[in-house]
Amino acid sequence: MSFLSKVIEGFKAVPPRSKKEDISLELMQKIRSIQIKTSHIVTELMAGEYVSAFKGRGMEFNAVREYIPGDDVRLIDWNVTARMDQPFIKEYIEERELNIMLMVDVSSSGKFGSTGKFKNEISAEIASILAFAAIRNDDKIGLIVFSDKIENYIPPKKGKAHVWNIIRTILNYNPEGSLTDLNMPLEYLLKIQKRKCIAFLISDFQATNYETNLKLTRQKHDLVAIFISDRRERDLPKVGLINLRDSESGETLLIDTDDREMTKRFATYERGKQDELKKQLHSIGVDTIKINTEDSLVKPIIRYFKIREKRY
Repeated sequence: MSFLSKVIEGFKAVPPRSKKEDISLELMQKIRSIQIKTSHIVTELMAGEYVSAFKGRGMEFNAVREYIPGDDVRLIDWNVTARMDQPFIKEYIEERELNIMLMVDVSSSGKFGSTGKFKNEISAEIASILAFAAIRNDDKIGLIVFSDKIENYIPPKKGKAHVWNIIRTILNYNPEGSLTDLNMPLEYLLKIQKRKCIAFLISDFQATNYETNLKLTRQKHDLVAIFISDRRERDLPKVGLINLRDSESGETLLIDTDDREMTKRFATYERGKQDELKKQLHSIGVDTIKINTEDSLVKPIIRYFKIREKRY
């Protein structure tokens, strides 16, 4: 039995409302709270960070014109020059608009949290921060919702109403699948997104055998992994005998949390798995942002933006 995605019995979440039901007042208030909070973060704390980190696709060909003394000779279009019997150069314009794709894991393991918020709520806040940063800079934002299948797809668009729809979808989605298969969103992205995009894979990464598709996606798109972790998946509280339940497989294991050696082995195992994940992503060339549910969501994201800005 995998130690990942252990859920202490008694902490299981109430199942979310069906995606076909009307939005409850509680959910609307939660969406509004996230919108206010993340809009402030984007406006006050992340001003300039996003646009500096993600500079657009670069220069796009616009037209040709006659060469003027002083123009960069490297821009001469030799084919047109030969045809017109006088020098012409290529003109380019900066193409700033980006397509941002959020791939969000809504499997059962997201319905766990020891800090007052479930991991899927953390995912919604992260997605909201990235989405508001995108539309603030006139970029398009899209969403792929997945478990062990593609649950939903929202094509890239602009606008606050579109961001609201993304947040609501993540918070209110009642997935058909319970497990996590990271091959699903990666393969789907490669299928639907022909032009290069910036793709954020938001998950607790409780899956295996996805390395090949990770490499293929990294070759075509700018891929960033956002790894969400809860401390109780690493450090068990001292509460005596408890049943640990894998929220995806449903398997249970009785463990004595007062047994120091047992809890130490548990913590060592979990940290080892996380270290291995980090090394694996790094070896493929995938940037990683680790988010602990008990810590600030903003600081790791801003830290990554600053690192990326220096790199590019």
